[in-house]
Amino acid sequence: MRALRTLIIVVVVLGGLFVIADRVAVNFAENEAADRLRANEGLASTPDVSIKGFPFLTQVVGGELDDVEVGIPDYEASSGDGGDTVRITGLKADMRGVVFSGDFSSATARSATGSATIPYDELLKAAQSEPTEIAPGVTARVVGLSDGGNGKIKIELDGTVLGVDLPRPVSVLSSVAVEDGTVRLRADSLPNLGADLGEESVRSLTDFQQAIDQLPGGIQLDKVEGAADGVRITVKGSDVKLAG
Repeated sequence: MRALRTLIIVVVVLGGLFVIADRVAVNFAENEAADRLRANEGLASTPDVSIKGFPFLTQVVGGELDDVEVGIPDYEASSGDGGDTVRITGLKADMRGVVFSGDFSSATARSATGSATIPYDELLKAAQSEPTEIAPGVTARVVGLSDGGNGKIKIELDGTVLGVDLPRPVSVLSSVAVEDGTVRLRADSLPNLGADLGEESVRSLTDFQQAIDQLPGGIQLDKVEGAADGVRITVKGSDVKLAG
């Protein structure tokens, strides 16, 4: 009986040491992966990397991690060929099947899904926020974007007709969609700006787009919708590079 108790104690102690070693190893790996991702993507701050699954060391031996979660608070994505950028907040990505090289210098996920937000004040930069003549004697501009409910975006405009300012901003609901890496807004109906205006003239103001290029690791826009704090985007990708 004493020998059995001794064996159990030894097993428990060894098991505890293995768990400690496993957690130390995974914390080291998470920090190293975060530093490499920051360097590769030129991030202003270190991202959060969380390696899921237990034990970690047996995954290392197999050369593949089951699930890695990455969080980037703020990311400056390219918005076209002119060198402009658009700020994306709260980017979270779930990487599945992360295969890494023997010296850990590179890591690639077989698939990735995630979400992020384009704040409304950031998206407003793509709109006509300066007074624009849309017809003789009629100028207007987009003054605000906000949540319109049910995935829509509310666009607010003010304007001047023959020298007279509109008494208050005019709002219109807009649908938002993604096409070829570009977020596109299109008004569901035309706003009443106090003058008889052609549809093409009005839509030159209400309908606009924002390109989103070069997301981390090569992930791509999948879906978009209006939300409380901005345009909520979902992303996906395959063969997504975490490092190397």
